[in-house]
Amino acid sequence: MNLALFDLDHTLIPTDSDHEWGRFMVKLGIVDAEKFALQNDAFYEDYKAGSLDIHAYLDAQLSPLAQHSRAQLDGWHAQFMREVITPAIQPAALDLVRRHQAAGDLCCLVTATNAFVTAPIGQAFGIDALIACEVETVGNIPNGELTGRPQGTPSYREGKIVRTEAWLASMGKSLGDFERSFFYSDSHNDIPLLEKVTDPIATNPDDTLRAHAQARGWRILELFPSRD
Repeated sequence: MNLALFDLDHTLIPTDSDHEWGRFMVKLGIVDAEKFALQNDAFYEDYKAGSLDIHAYLDAQLSPLAQHSRAQLDGWHAQFMREVITPAIQPAALDLVRRHQAAGDLCCLVTATNAFVTAPIGQAFGIDALIACEVETVGNIPNGELTGRPQGTPSYREGKIVRTEAWLASMGKSLGDFERSFFYSDSHNDIPLLEKVTDPIATNPDDTLRAHAQARGWRILELFPSRD
């Protein structure tokens, strides 16, 4: 059995789910349209530039969730899946995941986007294991009410290594236990984890990652025609 790790945004889907969720909240009137849209766009530009303050970002993205019941949030997320995410899922990405699953590989989605947004997306790909930025809940765990506060180590940059190693350790495993370990990502922010696996695959890569991959002789995979 090998290990297959997948980033999500711009890797398995040709968009950024967290940014799109922010736009969706604006559309629903959950947040102040002008203020949140500007903030959402600014954080997204920081992420692309590699200068994102992940803690400030999580505070801003998660705090609106605390103002609504879990039932209401889940209903909105189901609508988000129908209108935004499901239409964006492309056969090439589904086929990639299914090939690893058919080979018996241990598959996991490893994303810097929060677990509330990404858990249903992982399910749509048939990936049960999820490493994402965790959202604090109270009450009926894991489906309790959201406090709007982040919890634990953010799965961002080097944090993806920390969280992946902890996940594997919970099963009595480590990266070195696998003959081959794959990580698919589009972002230069994921270079730390890409450096840790046996098979780093720059998938629909941004310009910085593309140049790094070419210099290191890494495989480059184009699942989508272009980045949005």
